[in-house]
Amino acid sequence: MPTFKIHHLTQYHYDRPVRESTNQIKIFPATYNGQETTRHKLTITGEPFINRFTDYWGNEVGWFTLSASHRELLIDSHVMVKTANTVLNPLVTSRLTDWDVIRQEVAGDLRLLDLSRPEVISGEDKIKTIVRELQHTRDTPAVFIQRCSEYIFDHFTYQKGITTVETTLDEILEHQSGVCQDFAHVLLQILRSEGIPARYVSGYICPNKDGARGAGATHAWVEVWLPGSGWMGIDPTNNSWVSDQHVSLAVGRHFTDCSPAKGTFKGPANQELSVFLSVSYEDGSKVEDSNTVQMTKEPVFIQRLDVEEGAQQQQ
Repeated sequence: MPTFKIHHLTQYHYDRPVRESTNQIKIFPATYNGQETTRHKLTITGEPFINRFTDYWGNEVGWFTLSASHRELLIDSHVMVKTANTVLNPLVTSRLTDWDVIRQEVAGDLRLLDLSRPEVISGEDKIKTIVRELQHTRDTPAVFIQRCSEYIFDHFTYQKGITTVETTLDEILEHQSGVCQDFAHVLLQILRSEGIPARYVSGYICPNKDGARGAGATHAWVEVWLPGSGWMGIDPTNNSWVSDQHVSLAVGRHFTDCSPAKGTFKGPANQELSVFLSVSYEDGSKVEDSNTVQMTKEPVFIQRLDVEEGAQQQQ
């Protein structure tokens, strides 16, 4: 059971004072069989009261307001998480699950129905072509899911900086490049087009010296619903089923349901967003990642503070 120390620092800097900053954060590691948070220290500029609640998807969410004038907002999270690789290979545990069983469960559950509905995109024919190429009618659902992951891993280029959180599915399908959140969205679209309930997962992938893509940074993958097994994680960026190296923060229909931090403020200010992430191990070794982005070019009076807009695009 590995233990990870994760330092996640989000910093907003303004070129002049702002006020009435209201924010939502989803930086609380999920608790379930196989993942346990043993310590979490959260420090925020001004020490505001954090109203915590559970959202529609079961995520722990925090809301806070910083009313006083300020030129900087820091959200500093230190967590210690234990993980356990308790998930068996879905190709074995789900070998008896067929397509009819999935359709029956989806029909009786509104949430699963929502998560099995694909987005409306112009490139629907491209998704259909991929499905035909995979010849999934010969596969069990679990085998089809793995084949989809393999297809994305083999046909899409992992390349940082070519996409943003505003890049559409059609654009990703066109240039077939991107990072983990792009690959996750493509996999979601393929699976949902075939009626498989699938949800987006945000979190971290902790490096284990195996060269995993996105290691040591914020990461994204997909969970699929398999009757008899429940939610099973698969990481198309690394073409692997989720292991004890993955730490989950939030789930949802897509990235906007899982954004680690977003909100609004009042004031005629430009803002710069910086994100720093450090993952440490019990033996003292450490991996770090950081990113900075200028979020606006012209001063505005009411501005969104949204990690979706650049620096914390999941890798």
